[in-house]
Amino acid sequence: MATAASGLVNVLESYRGRDRLMRTLGYSCQLLGGIITVKHGEKQHWGKSLLIVASQLSNCRTVLRLFDDLSMLTYSLQYGLGKQEEDYLIRWISVIGNIFDQLYYPCEHVAWAADAGVLHTKSEKWWTASTALWGLSLMVGIVKSLRNLLKLRRSKGKHLGCDPPKSRGEIKFLMKSELLCIISCSSDLINAIHWMPPGFMWGGCSPTWLVGLMGTISSLIGIYQTAVGGSSAGV
Repeated sequence: MATAASGLVNVLESYRGRDRLMRTLGYSCQLLGGIITVKHGEKQHWGKSLLIVASQLSNCRTVLRLFDDLSMLTYSLQYGLGKQEEDYLIRWISVIGNIFDQLYYPCEHVAWAADAGVLHTKSEKWWTASTALWGLSLMVGIVKSLRNLLKLRRSKGKHLGCDPPKSRGEIKFLMKSELLCIISCSSDLINAIHWMPPGFMWGGCSPTWLVGLMGTISSLIGIYQTAVGGSSAGV
């Protein structure tokens, strides 16, 4: 019990760990709140309360992302043009993905500032731009994971390039990780399209509970990958 509590405290004391827990809690509240409000039962007010909590957590995460530009820029500069990558496709889609991610933050910051009254401009176009960049980044992530998955299936323990041959168990673990990345990015992409303007595919058409479900799936995968040493990003 003490070990579990200590582990939870360590997670909450880190920015990324706290963000992942906030994301999971927020989408879970949106899922439950959406289901409750759809039923129009006597406990409908509980559903509305859960949706308020989800909205406040989302707003909190938006404010905290005001400080993410420098860390993203540092990562992009360290990766550079990806000369360390042997696979040219992985190299260039990673560079493109980094560009989308880097542009996402200032667009969201302007949208937030416009909503807060700090900047005198319409926020809708900036929210649309940030959502579009997020969606494009997710698509890049899906393509990258599909490429890695294909390479892993072809390898089957063979010695490829300069890397030492991988065992079947290691290949199976890596394939599972890439598959989870695809599921996570696809879940977030469904939500990203929903948040696009009405008329763009299913923009604005997803029910609240479905948005919560997709976000919860993505968030839980992110927590799992963090626990096993993987990585997953999400808004």
